Amino acid sequence: MQAEAHESAFIEEGVTLGKRTRVWHHSQIRTDASIGADCVLGKNVFVDLEVRIGDRCKIQNNVSVFNGVTIEDDVFVGPSATFTNDLVPRAFTVDWAVTTTHVHRGASIGANATIVCGNDLGEFCMVGAGSTVTKDVESHSLVVGNPARHIGWVCRCGQLVSRSKERPTNLTCDQCKGES
Repeated sequence: MQAEAHESAFIEEGVTLGKRTRVWHHSQIRTDASIGADCVLGKNVFVDLEVRIGDRCKIQNNVSVFNGVTIEDDVFVGPSATFTNDLVPRAFTVDWAVTTTHVHRGASIGANATIVCGNDLGEFCMVGAGSTVTKDVESHSLVVGNPARHIGWVCRCGQLVSRSKERPTNLTCDQCKGES
C-alpha cells in the first residue's frame, strides 16, 4: 500500500513518503523532506524543508517540525509539541543559521512540549507534557518541567523503572521485560 494524504494536505515537490504512511487534514510537507514507512502525521502538522523522519513515527496534531530536525524510527511526538531551529531569533536577521536537533529511536515527546534546538533526545527517553527541553536528554531518561529536569528512568515500553539520579543497570520493567 502506498502512502495516503488527505486532499487538504499540501505536499511540495521532492517529498519522499514511505509506504503506508498517512498524512491527515491541513498538513504541509516542504521540499526535500523525507518521511519513512508506516508513519502517521496528524491534522495540521508542519514538516519543514529537508526534515528527516524515520519509520513508524506518530506525529500528532498541530506539531511543527522545523528544518534541522532529524527524527529516527519509532518516535512519538504529542499534540502541539514544537521544535525550534534558531538559537538567537530576531525578525530582522537575514543571515541566521539553523541549529540542529536529533531525536533518537523510540523517544516520546509529550503534548505541548518545546524542544529547544541544539539538543539531542536519547533512545527511548520520555519528555513529559508541557516540558521545555533546554539540554540533551539521556537515553531512557524521564524529564519534566520548565526547564526539563531528570526525574527517573523508563523502560523501552515507557514504564518507570527507577526514580534515582544514577542510571540503573537494568532498564527493563516487570511488565514487558524489555521485549516491547
